[in-house]
Amino acid sequence: MSDHAPTTPTSTPPPAGGAIPAGASPGGDATPRSPWPEVASRPDLPALETEVLALWREQDVFARSLAQRAGAPDWTFYEGPPTANGMPGTHHVEARVFKDIFPRYRTMKGLSVRRKGGWDCHGLPVELEVERELGLDSKADIEAYGIEAFNAKCRESVLRYVGAFEELTERIGFWIDTDDAYRTMDATYVDSLWWALKELWERDLIFEDHRVAPYCGRCGTALSDAEVSQGYQEVDDPSVYVRFPVTDGPLATEGAALVVWTTTPWTLPSNTACAVGADIVYELVRTSAFGVDDELLVLARERREAVLGEDAEVVRTVHLDELVGAHYERPFDFVPLPEDADTHRLVTADFVTTADGSGIVHLAPAFGADDMAVGRAHGFPVLNPVDATGSFTIGPWAGVFVKDADEWLTENLEQRGLLLRSLTYTHTYPFCWRCQRPLIYWAKPSWYIRTTAKRDQLLANNARIDWHPEHIRDGRFGRWLENNVDWALSRDRYWGTPLPFWRCTDCDHVEVVASRAELSERAGRDLTGLDPHRPYVDEVTLPCPSCGGEAHRVPEVADAWFDSGGMPFAQWGYPHQGHEEFARHYPADYICEAIDQTRGWFYSLLAESTLLFGDSSYRTCACLGHIVDEDGRKMSKSAGNVLDPWELIDAHGADAIRWLMFAEGNPWVNRRVSHNLLEDVVRRFLLTLWNTHVFFTTYAAIDGFDLSQAAPEVADRPAIDRWVLAELAELIGTVDTALDRYDVSTSTRALERFVEDLSNWYVRRNRRRFWKSVHDDPADKAAAYHTLHTCLTTLSQLLAPFTPFLAERLWQDLEVAPARAIGREPSHDSVHLTDFPVADPAWRDEELRRAMATTRRVVELG
Repeated sequence: MSDHAPTTPTSTPPPAGGAIPAGASPGGDATPRSPWPEVASRPDLPALETEVLALWREQDVFARSLAQRAGAPDWTFYEGPPTANGMPGTHHVEARVFKDIFPRYRTMKGLSVRRKGGWDCHGLPVELEVERELGLDSKADIEAYGIEAFNAKCRESVLRYVGAFEELTERIGFWIDTDDAYRTMDATYVDSLWWALKELWERDLIFEDHRVAPYCGRCGTALSDAEVSQGYQEVDDPSVYVRFPVTDGPLATEGAALVVWTTTPWTLPSNTACAVGADIVYELVRTSAFGVDDELLVLARERREAVLGEDAEVVRTVHLDELVGAHYERPFDFVPLPEDADTHRLVTADFVTTADGSGIVHLAPAFGADDMAVGRAHGFPVLNPVDATGSFTIGPWAGVFVKDADEWLTENLEQRGLLLRSLTYTHTYPFCWRCQRPLIYWAKPSWYIRTTAKRDQLLANNARIDWHPEHIRDGRFGRWLENNVDWALSRDRYWGTPLPFWRCTDCDHVEVVASRAELSERAGRDLTGLDPHRPYVDEVTLPCPSCGGEAHRVPEVADAWFDSGGMPFAQWGYPHQGHEEFARHYPADYICEAIDQTRGWFYSLLAESTLLFGDSSYRTCACLGHIVDEDGRKMSKSAGNVLDPWELIDAHGADAIRWLMFAEGNPWVNRRVSHNLLEDVVRRFLLTLWNTHVFFTTYAAIDGFDLSQAAPEVADRPAIDRWVLAELAELIGTVDTALDRYDVSTSTRALERFVEDLSNWYVRRNRRRFWKSVHDDPADKAAAYHTLHTCLTTLSQLLAPFTPFLAERLWQDLEVAPARAIGREPSHDSVHLTDFPVADPAWRDEELRRAMATTRRVVELG
């Protein structure tokens, strides 16, 4: 037998657990000798895994693994619900294997680990998929198609992709209960979310406000800051310096103009004021460098050279009282102003800096949160010539998307002599995380959750979470919480959890309901069977308890992150049902997702549990890195380096992918995936272990090794047997301790090292003990067989959470088949029904381990 695993698996193995007839030799000749199965020397790993899957299904192993822990202490895992809006990718495999390994481990440690699946069914991802399918391109198209028909298509789409996810989930060995999975679109789930929204309303933590919010004109809805954070792209935008001629005061007498900088020329028609910094020094400067002889310009001293160049002449310092209150000429006048509005004047603001620009900031309250705050403080009107598609509604550019109008607006300024300079500015800009269209900041009424009121409690709860990596607590996630803003809850869309807010058309009173049962009470008719989605819920009117008028539901739906953030309670239908399940399984002991969920699911979970229950809904959180190609490049269709998970599974098997994911480094580092890397995993680790398995079963069959005979005492075995058992004891402790700390990297390194030592040190130096006649030294041969069998079966148990298919096959060949071949039942008919291994104290021998390490170093030195 070769010491090294073959590079390419070619042959197909016999069925998992399939023993050759008792007495058959490895070659298949009938001899009354062996209960050991014939094992293929070169396994077809994908075929092996398919056979193991069939065995698990036939024997209902997953359900039995749960049932045998009934009554044990609970250990809770929450499934972060995948969005069922497309076919699963390799990144889904990464997340799902990291979700699988620790529940498997904790189950083997004797805990009851209920694994309830879940699906994120609502939101823009699903809607956009259906829009593409139907050839729709706007909200107007959707409404022409019909909300009822559109939402029915959304439901169909979700169910179609759920099936694809379930197939992949089973194939990669992720044990989770998909038969009893929660779905965020289910009516009982929506009922729970309505309860949560009413609770927040009654605690004054939900409110409506006219605020500037990030907005997608293509999708026609505002987005939360968490969503915005996922869509930044580096772009080249215009960077324009514009002349704003001063129209009153000393500066007007001198003919001066303000120098105002903006990267959003499209907001200039909505300008109502400009801001200066109270602590910034301003100067009046003369220059002829920009097409006007001896023109006088006002800007910050610290920005003079950067904006106007070295040759600009300083005329004098401009005092703050000359600036504040001074009026200037509007850059555009096609947007009507309210009568008697005192606009287009200078005010102070504390956000003005000299880090860039001119030190004078243009304010358009309709399109900036800071601008809106200053505008409200000074009574400036909100000039909003932009509609829900993000296009101008009036003026020369009516019907044009505002970002597309930048170039035309700049040309117009130049034609009128107001453009001082026009440059290109490279910066990061927010795009819609789903449709990839540039966002705008747009003032509109929206519903908000007052998360800022609980900022300190959010930070305190975060401090108690066991983060992996630890620096996320005070770094990426902690900083996000410190800069927390109120959660933009509402979405002007269709397929989502409808906000349960009914507003009176007469007195504007808002009534919030907590369930369809409460809705029935308020409406005076049975609505408990109502589909709570649009348009059905929109048709329900309620009598206003304040004035007796008619109340209609507000048209918005909830942010889909609110759906998934509510899964700790909503998956059970709490509080309308599921009290016992919620109490048993809250909070989670473990969650994991990609690292970008620090501003997604990790945040929504923490925010909702903090606001509703006062604590965190999870104790431990593992962040996962992204999937990249062999060269470390991000996978994308345009780069042509996207790998289909099914192609990888069919070529190499799920265990190879699982091991690569676990062995590539700490969970939070990016993971390189390629066919070459998977072939290396198979050759270097999986087939090295398999070859040792083949070696054992081959010679055990030849010799008719009887496992039922008592093993020699460890102390009576040769030193090399005692050494490998001492190393096995050390391995068990290392893997157990590491997994208890959610450290897969240490575990995989230790397992790879032991498998290499077992194959290329222990077996290599003990071949003659297996080759020699059983009559030469039966005690020594028995010691060798028992020792190697112990190592392989223990490895099967240790590997069960990592590579469940190969672990099962080893167990079937080494424990189940030999036992049944001689007419007895094995101790466990699946490795996944065993406990996590515990080292026999007799195996431990630190002195021998040190001595062997010295010997090996001498041998390696030659």
